[in-house]
Amino acid sequence: MYLTGRLPLLVVVGAVPVVLLSFAGVDAWLAAFGWIVLCLLVSLADAAAAPRPGRVMVERTVPRRARLGEPVTTELRLRNTGARRLRGRIRDAWQPTAGAPADRAAIDIPPGESRVIGIPLLPRRRGELTSRFVVVRSDGPLRFAGRQARIASVGALRVLPPFTARRHLPSRLARLRELDGNTSVQVRGQGTEFDSLREYVRGDDVRAIDWRATARSSTTMLRTWRPERDRHVVIVIDTGRTAAARVGDGVRMDAAMEAALLLAALATRAGDHTHLVMFDRVTRARVSRVDGPALLPALVDAMAPVEPQLIDTDWDAAFAQVRALTSRPSLVVLLTAQDAPSSARGFLGSLPALAQRAHVLVGTVTEEPAEAVPNPDAAEVYRAAAGERTARDAAVVAAAIARAGAEAIADTPDALPPRIADRYLALKAAGRL
Repeated sequence: MYLTGRLPLLVVVGAVPVVLLSFAGVDAWLAAFGWIVLCLLVSLADAAAAPRPGRVMVERTVPRRARLGEPVTTELRLRNTGARRLRGRIRDAWQPTAGAPADRAAIDIPPGESRVIGIPLLPRRRGELTSRFVVVRSDGPLRFAGRQARIASVGALRVLPPFTARRHLPSRLARLRELDGNTSVQVRGQGTEFDSLREYVRGDDVRAIDWRATARSSTTMLRTWRPERDRHVVIVIDTGRTAAARVGDGVRMDAAMEAALLLAALATRAGDHTHLVMFDRVTRARVSRVDGPALLPALVDAMAPVEPQLIDTDWDAAFAQVRALTSRPSLVVLLTAQDAPSSARGFLGSLPALAQRAHVLVGTVTEEPAEAVPNPDAAEVYRAAAGERTARDAAVVAAAIARAGAEAIADTPDALPPRIADRYLALKAAGRL
């Protein structure tokens, strides 16, 4: 049973006759008590006369997936199996981060008929969102009170990473087409593949002249080259405790996902094979042996339910996962946060063995640099000192990564994905990948 907003109005209306009766010599307290009891009896009778809400059958229509921050609409089909018309309201019990409206939707269902209610959602958290029941309220004839029932009905929605870094993809694909020989720009480097012959023009690299073809032709012929394909790119996302640190409007792991998705989209267009592993002490997600248009859907689907774990990452085991994915990686991208020398010892101790087998990039998400304040107070001075200490520690770790044979790239959440993509293209252009 529940009470509606009409009942307090009924009680207030009763104050007028109570005052009049008090002037007539009737005890005002007794009259007020009698009026309240009468209102309660009316409410009980109204609730008893309400149709049974448990006779409503509920069917859901929920999209399987949606992107974080993008609106999506789910539907509830309600069928009244009772013999009386049901008027009231319904609430779908999505968790708060699903972004369901706070207001209950009004329903009016004649007996034996169905109604479809749309429930708009605006997900505010990545991962699995669920609703396990709906609450149906049935108003009584006078609408002073009614009945309420909880009806089991399970719905699930997987919220995928937003991939906001895809705005950088068109410009990088244009550069990739230049490297791939779809324009007049051709590159030559160690590890590139022979593409075709063309006539020499002024300004071309004379080292690319094919003298045998020139001897058979009436003009000077030049070899053109294209970056090799079928390289193996392995992306490792650290899901340990450092991935849970907040940077900007999100956590570090969300920015790492953006960098991984942009690199994977670029690598698959370049004809390379992309592998993903999300790891701390166990594998949280793994994608391998998926190429072409199916790669990005597989990546976002695997990433969606993964959350940072408040434990230290086992880097020996993580690098063993890299070896299990492919025996000959050309590029390994480690997306982690190694910005304190004391906590990076295990990582730095395991890194040289991996750097001997492949080119290794270590990507780290950092905070925006703090702006200088003209007249800082004590708190701002301490904050600036902490920022300087963090930057100095990060520089020490970056130097140690370079000595181990890898390459460190650190930037803000918005800038890190395109920087890693640019470095991938530079390695392609230089023939090192």
